[in-house]
Amino acid sequence: MRAPALAASVILAAALTLGGPGAHAGDRWAPADRAAIHPGTMMYTKGAQCTANFVYTDRARHVYVGYAAHCAGKGAATDTDGCATKSLPLGTKVSFREGGNPADEGTRVGTGRLVYSSWLAMQELGTTDAITCAYNDLALVRVAARDVASVNPSVPFWGGPTGIDTDGTAAGDRLYTYGNSSLRGGVEPLSPHTGVGLGDDPADGGWSHPLYSATPGIPGDSGSGFLADDGTAVGVLSTIGLAPLPASNYIGDLAKELAFARAHAGLSGLRLVRGTEPFTGLP
Repeated sequence: MRAPALAASVILAAALTLGGPGAHAGDRWAPADRAAIHPGTMMYTKGAQCTANFVYTDRARHVYVGYAAHCAGKGAATDTDGCATKSLPLGTKVSFREGGNPADEGTRVGTGRLVYSSWLAMQELGTTDAITCAYNDLALVRVAARDVASVNPSVPFWGGPTGIDTDGTAAGDRLYTYGNSSLRGGVEPLSPHTGVGLGDDPADGGWSHPLYSATPGIPGDSGSGFLADDGTAVGVLSTIGLAPLPASNYIGDLAKELAFARAHAGLSGLRLVRGTEPFTGLP
C-alpha cells in the first residue's frame, strides 16, 4: 500500500534484546507530545509515502525508524515478491514529514538514509521461500544526526511499544495501530484504529498475521506498526488482502523480520526501543 503507487520463543525474545526508555539514545528522546519523528510519522522516498512503525537503536547509538521494504520498491502495487522486485539502493534519502494531504507532502521535519532493506538482503542471499519473500517486508532508515533530538519512540494515542510479541496472533485478538496516510487529509482522529486478528495460518510459518479493522489500512499506511493487547509490537503492515479475505490487512511478523535483519544487515545490537509513554489500549 505504498502511495502514491498502491503498493516464539524465549530464545528468540532474548536475541531481540529490548531497549527500555533510557536505553542507548533514550537520554536524547524528545518529549512525546512535541516529537516531530515518531511511530506514525509519514516517510517519503522518491515521492512515495509510507508510515513509520517503530524506533530502533544499535550498539553504536545510531537511531533508526522502520517502514516497509516495499516503500522503497520500484515495482507496481501488485509486485509484492521481495525476492524479485527491484528496489532503490541503500543510501537513498528519505524525508520525514507531517501535515500532508493528497496534493501536498506537508512539512519536512527531518531526513534519513535507507540503510537496510529486507528485499535487497533477500535478493543478495538468493532467498527463494515464497512465504519469506512475501512477508519479510522491513526497511530501516537511519535518522540524520541533526534530527535525532526530534525523535520519540512512543506510538501516538496508544503509547508503547512495551516489547516484542513472539507468539503470533489468534482469531479474535485485538490489535492496535496508528496509520497516518495523507489520504486521510491530516484528520488526526482517523489515525488511531484497532483491528481483530483472523488467526494465523500455520502454513505461513509465523511470518504473516491477517486481520480486519474498522478502517482498513489504505495507501500510505504501509509500514505502520501493530501492537498486541499488552502493547508489544506484533508486526508491520505489508499488504491489503484481495483473496481469500477481501479488505483484510496482512502484517509481517516483527520478531522474525528483526531476527533476519540482525543476521544479515551488519547492524550490531539492533533492537526495538520501548515507548516512553505507557500503553493504554481499550478498556
